[in-house]
Amino acid sequence: MRRRSLVCVFVLLVGSFAGITPASATAATQAEGCSFPVTMTDATGTEVTIEERPARVTTTNPSAAQTMWEIGGRSQVVGLTQYASYLDGAESRTNVSASFGVNVERVVGTNPDLVIAPNASAGDVTPLRQAGVTVYHLPAATTIEDIRTKTTTIGRLTGNCEGASEANAWMDANVDAVRQVTADVEDRPTALYPLGGGYVAAGNTFVTSLIELAGAENVAARNHTQYPQLSDEVILQLDPDVLFVTENTATVAETEPYASTTAGETNSTVTVQVRNINQPAPRSVVSFAHNATAQLYPDRYDADSYVPRSAVTKTSEPTPADHTPSTDQSTTDASGPGFTAVGALAALLTLVCIQQVRRRRP
Repeated sequence: MRRRSLVCVFVLLVGSFAGITPASATAATQAEGCSFPVTMTDATGTEVTIEERPARVTTTNPSAAQTMWEIGGRSQVVGLTQYASYLDGAESRTNVSASFGVNVERVVGTNPDLVIAPNASAGDVTPLRQAGVTVYHLPAATTIEDIRTKTTTIGRLTGNCEGASEANAWMDANVDAVRQVTADVEDRPTALYPLGGGYVAAGNTFVTSLIELAGAENVAARNHTQYPQLSDEVILQLDPDVLFVTENTATVAETEPYASTTAGETNSTVTVQVRNINQPAPRSVVSFAHNATAQLYPDRYDADSYVPRSAVTKTSEPTPADHTPSTDQSTTDASGPGFTAVGALAALLTLVCIQQVRRRRP
């Protein structure tokens, strides 16, 4: 045992000089903890058996790719979609995207040992299996607990159990930290996440779980589920206090019917990156939670609330820059929280405006 420990230390030291992260250096150790073969039943009810630790993994959805990066399995990924291009090193993997969904031929061409297909790729599962590819289809993730389970599952399938456990611990620590910020808030602002064309995110969705985590109430979830298309009249009746917007919907508060809601009249928006609100995976949860909470509660939120990965893992893995809350909102590629002192002041003034509008309304 002593000799094995010394060897492990040597591998980690060599890996650090060679630019290999501790997560990848301990892949073999993680695989030993996740014995193969393994058989698991996926969302289609199909028993999927993986005979040995997959060396070549293709993901058909960015949430699965992001998860592989977080659990230390990035070196196993050989194919991913264009929406995962923000991941470090993604440019060296095969882009399997089609105009809609994924290109089956491209996926097969990556010669994968395993294809991880989240819920959004449901239509690709049968064609891929007919092509002779081993596919594991994940169910929809609508809660933080679902993301935790999905991360554990991907870790088990790919031999990265320890990495999955560490990713979940990091996510949970930040979820708890953010919840503490608003634990005693009673009057929470109502919110809406417009998708365009009257479509909004409502109940039983990952989006609603994130909005609630940040300390707001998704008003569309009161009487609607999934992603309904609402009329202008219904949106005006919902009258959200704040709108969640992304780089794709930055000016939605200036358009009707949103401009005539409390959120529009007070120009009250929370700006988040579309990938963080749409991709159910650990990094998205952490980045969204801190960024959104900082904007909703600038007088309560403290940047020290962020828990770095190194604080909850057993390794000395450095926290990647894009995991750390950023104070520069001018960057377009950072996936960590982004807010400035000016932004915080503006958000605080906005909340005051909301209260004033509420008092004026009957």
